[in-house]
Amino acid sequence: MTDSIPPRVLTVAGSDSGGGAGIQADLKTMLALGVHGMSVISAVTAQNSLGVQGYWELPPEAVRAQLDSVLGDIGVQAVKTGMLASPVLVETVAEVLAGVDAPVVVDPVGVSKHGDALLAPEAVETVRTRLLPTATVVTPNLWEVAQLTGVKVEEEGDMRRAADAVLTMGPAWVLVKGGHLPGAPVDLLTDGVREFRFTAERHDNRHTHGTGCTLASAIASYLALGEDVPGAVGRAKEYVTGAIARGFPLGAGIGPVDHGWLWR
Repeated sequence: MTDSIPPRVLTVAGSDSGGGAGIQADLKTMLALGVHGMSVISAVTAQNSLGVQGYWELPPEAVRAQLDSVLGDIGVQAVKTGMLASPVLVETVAEVLAGVDAPVVVDPVGVSKHGDALLAPEAVETVRTRLLPTATVVTPNLWEVAQLTGVKVEEEGDMRRAADAVLTMGPAWVLVKGGHLPGAPVDLLTDGVREFRFTAERHDNRHTHGTGCTLASAIASYLALGEDVPGAVGRAKEYVTGAIARGFPLGAGIGPVDHGWLWR
């Protein structure tokens, strides 16, 4: 037995049966980065390298019971949210997180890597008004920025305007992910005053399933380890870039990033 207890990080997200995204990606990332990962499952997906064949939400009382169980006994140094699926689940999670004294990283999951919807259209407003105000950092990709704000990012110069639009919804920081823009990938982090840009090499690898989940979980892990927000984002970006570079094929479609690349 050891006297050294690792920082504790909780993920609230959906289960990916293929193991590349969601709860599975989150827990792998947390282990790789040296924190103790815990989970609240919001939905179960039937998912593989070809896409999402279906998903089933858990009842809100089951999600609330998982949250109360972990937070009431073990506690957390950071929380990450992912797929929450419906208005009632968003409301349930947001209500609890509003009372949590730890950094919260919100990945506003709208669609899967394959383009399958993972958030009901009627839940978008609930994300805006209830969940984003609880966030220390929110990590939308370009599609999610448009879904939340109506701002379309077509070039790097549009990213700050998009980030400012998200900030009006209440998060402390916004990380707009620009990986789908042409050219070298650039992510923009801002709290409305300070601005940081993170660049990385673009790797010629189509096996990128779980990238968003992995990045958000890495940010939460580094926050739990004591980094400030810009430091956590910078280190998380390095980790996920390495994982993308080593993504591998599974099945007949898009394979996952390699969460264990630091060990290999």
